[in-house]
Formats: sequence, structure tokens, C-alpha cells
Amino acid sequence: MRLNKFISHNTKYSRREADLLIKEGKVSLNGRVVSELATEVSESEEKVRVNGRKVLLKTEFCAIVYHKPKGELVTKRDDRGRKTIYHSLPSRFRSFNSVGRLDFASEGLLLLTDAPAIAQALEKSDIEREYYVKVKGEVGENVMQAMREGFFASDASRGGHAKSEIKSMEFKPFLDFRVVSASGGYTRLRVVISEGQNRELRRFFGCFELDVVELKRVAFGRMSLDTLGEGKWRYFTRSEYDDLRDFLKKSGVRW
Repeated sequence: MRLNKFISHNTKYSRREADLLIKEGKVSLNGRVVSELATEVSESEEKVRVNGRKVLLKTEFCAIVYHKPKGELVTKRDDRGRKTIYHSLPSRFRSFNSVGRLDFASEGLLLLTDAPAIAQALEKSDIEREYYVKVKGEVGENVMQAMREGFFASDASRGGHAKSEIKSMEFKPFLDFRVVSASGGYTRLRVVISEGQNRELRRFFGCFELDVVELKRVAFGRMSLDTLGEGKWRYFTRSEYDDLRDFLKKSGVRW
């Protein structure tokens, strides 16, 4: 395992921060200061120290559910000084990693964990994600067919961030969808998808010139918001931890 990954998995530091610590000569391996970023380590045989403190292998992990409100960024730093989820969450969660992101204007369920490998595995998984979406315009049969069958869009920039380098996108068939209501020039839908690409739903509807005006994630697998209030958080329940451990075992994820 790469040294920076080892440090990230077992401490509060991110991989980028671990790289900086290595460059600054603050990391040692078996008593010798490490200078190479590409250094490999054996978890069972070697001793890693950061700032003189031995890095202990984690034997447990922690995960929480957060109800992200609109107007918060899912990032640890923002060069424009905007509010992030870490301004709202208790300081003890400052080193936690989010499972994917919800953009600034979106809201709803967000998972966070202190184990980066788990966050990455969940983000890349095909576990279902459920959303309520409100779009400006009418959702016609062509849009419903695309939801049923999926499609490739050579230009999926509408709905994406202006500075995003992602232009094309492959959209998988939705697992489920239902039109909840249509009135006043707007359509409200409940949709279930199995992936979390960059602004995927905004880009999907943007391909049909439908702008998403409201987007709320209400469930990720068997975990749901239920009565969790906006801006509130909770720890995983025992059954949710059991489900997560089963997922990690089946996926062969080492965290």
C-alpha cells in the first residue's frame, strides 16, 4: 500500500496532506525519515510515525448521515469563502470524507465516514440512490424512454458546472421513476438511479432542455432521511453498520 494511502486510512490526514507531510520530512518508516512519495508499506510489518507519533491501524470505522441543506458546498476548502458542510457539522467530523457530493443548490441525504476507502467504495458502487426532482417544463415520452433505456450524450454540458471538463456522459437506465405531479409549467418526479456521476441528473434532464430547479436525495440504499431535519446529522444505526460491513465483505474492500 502507498504510504500516503496508509496514513490517510488510519489518521485524520488526507492523501494530499500526507504527501505534504512526507515532503516536509515529518514521516518516518521504521525509524528512518521518508522522502519518496511513492514509498510502499506493509501494514503488518512496518512502523509509520507522523510528527513522531506512531500510526495505529484502525480496527473500527465511523459513519454518519447528514441532511445537507441548499447553499452548502461539499468540500473541505473553498477559495471563495463560501459555507461548507464542515461549517455546520461538529468539529470532530472535520476529517470525515463524503460519499460523493451534492452540489451547492441541491439538498438531502449525504453519507460521511472516517474511512476513505469505504467512502470511495460506496461512491463507485451501484447501490440505488433515490431523489425527488423538480424540472421546468414537460417530461415527454422521449424523456421517459431515455430514463427506461439509458443513452449516451456527446454533449451533456447543460446542467454541469461552467468550469467542468466533463462534456459527454453515458447515462444508465434508471432503476425506477414516477411522475409525481405536473402543473404550472413544472414537473415533479421521483427517480431512482444506480450511480452518482458529476451532476448526473442535472445533465440528464439538460439534454432535453429541462432545467432542474429542485433536487433532493432522500435515500441511499436502505438508508433514508426519514424525519432527520435539515442541517441535522445522526450516526449509522446498528443495522446500517451491519449492512455496510456486508457490502464491504462482498465487495472485497479493505479499509
